[in-house]
Amino acid sequence: MDIAPHTPDVGPVDVLPLVRLAGVTKRFGQVLANDDISLSIMPGRIKALLGENGAGKSTLMAMLAGRFEPDAGHIEVAGKPVAFASSRQAIAAGIGMVYQHFMLVEDMSVAENVLLGQAGGFFLDPAQMRATVGELAARFGLGIDPAARVGDLSMGERQRVEILKLLHRKSRVLIFDEPTAVLTPGETAALFDALRSMSAQGKAIVFISHKLEEVLSVADEIAVLRRGRIEGEFLAADVTSPADLARRMVGRDVLLDVHRDPVPPGPLVLAVRDLSLQGANLSGPALLDHVSFDLRQGEVLAVVGVAGNGQQQLVETVCGLSRPESGQVELLGHGWDEFHKYHDWDGALAWVPEDRAGLATCRSLDLTDNMLLTTREGFSRGMWLDRARARTAAREIVREHNVQPGRIGLQAWQLSGGNLQKFVLGRELRRRPRLLVAEQPTQGLDISATEAVWQRLLEARKSMGVLLVTGDLAEALQLADRILVLYRGRVMGLFPASDSGQVERIGALMAGLS
Repeated sequence: MDIAPHTPDVGPVDVLPLVRLAGVTKRFGQVLANDDISLSIMPGRIKALLGENGAGKSTLMAMLAGRFEPDAGHIEVAGKPVAFASSRQAIAAGIGMVYQHFMLVEDMSVAENVLLGQAGGFFLDPAQMRATVGELAARFGLGIDPAARVGDLSMGERQRVEILKLLHRKSRVLIFDEPTAVLTPGETAALFDALRSMSAQGKAIVFISHKLEEVLSVADEIAVLRRGRIEGEFLAADVTSPADLARRMVGRDVLLDVHRDPVPPGPLVLAVRDLSLQGANLSGPALLDHVSFDLRQGEVLAVVGVAGNGQQQLVETVCGLSRPESGQVELLGHGWDEFHKYHDWDGALAWVPEDRAGLATCRSLDLTDNMLLTTREGFSRGMWLDRARARTAAREIVREHNVQPGRIGLQAWQLSGGNLQKFVLGRELRRRPRLLVAEQPTQGLDISATEAVWQRLLEARKSMGVLLVTGDLAEALQLADRILVLYRGRVMGLFPASDSGQVERIGALMAGLS
């Protein structure tokens, strides 16, 4: 997707901020997440919030959205100090947040979801409900059918429903956390149009993203966090390029253009033949519909598509969580049943799940115990566990993968999402797999961490085949030898990443256009 730079209208300098954070500090035990942060959020402006993983962005916005309370400092709304004890209080003050994982009732209509829990007897009239939501959607350029069932909508359309929920609640400040992670290129462009429309009508927008081209396209102002402090604030128009923005954020040059040495293809490590999965809804479309592909050692095969189009079911089948209903799956020369009954803890299959804070790790365990979740057989002597050697191995993972703050005694929940992801990847690579399934491996990672993960995956493919499941087209094009596009469980295309003609059509294929 070509993203044009956005030139902001600076506007009057004497306008009061809708929200101001004054000297806000937040600690979690020994970890200083936010350190004396002061920040103004202005009406009619889009402020991008950037920072490396662990810089404190999520904690800062969680305080603004009412999920945490500051340990020091305060928040002002329209010039008056406020103290939020819950998200409900923040919403009542006009502050709303659109999260990556939507909170919608799939069997209800768009209008019903938007007005769910709202007071007012006339909302019980379905026609009036649809008219109210339709007028709101048209006002802010959020094209959607108020009568549509949410379960039938694309991820981009579902995101619009979440935005409409906040707009109907009169939110004046809207916070977007990695909003493009689940969108097609076309849906991303439509979202940016909607953000500009909302800011033009006086809304204040906070935009959190690690995609620097997107930041320069949509933001008016940029604030950079580093190690819990505001490192700098500037206009997006003053940034000359994504490389310049990366330098301001990280403090060094980051190119995000890793070198791919050619690797000769090796043995077949994964063969999927005519794989189908219907799921519980027998009358609905198949979750997987006659999917077929091969993967060899020395190759990265990227599976791309908007979230919810069969990627999760494919990963769960390959990794042994779901038995194939029809078709065949062969791993490292063995059938599905034989492989998942007998395969070793190392030298076989490793999986980096998308859900790093739930499925991949245990939040309440320290990093040594989290490492042992999948590697304990390598540290066992009979019935005894060699914890000293395990702690040494955990320290090596932390050091080699630059996991911050660098202490293996921390529990998983005390790490930022990006640092936890780096630890999980390091743990799984330590198992020396021949087949690695990497599911959204850089989602939510900063540009520096993304560069490191890309380099490790390319190095790893020399001794294994990598099945890369990603919604980031730039990532797929940088890493993949071949690209497979999924839409509603069907393979829409399977082609070399060097095929420029097919690459141009990826956006259309992701939207189901053959």
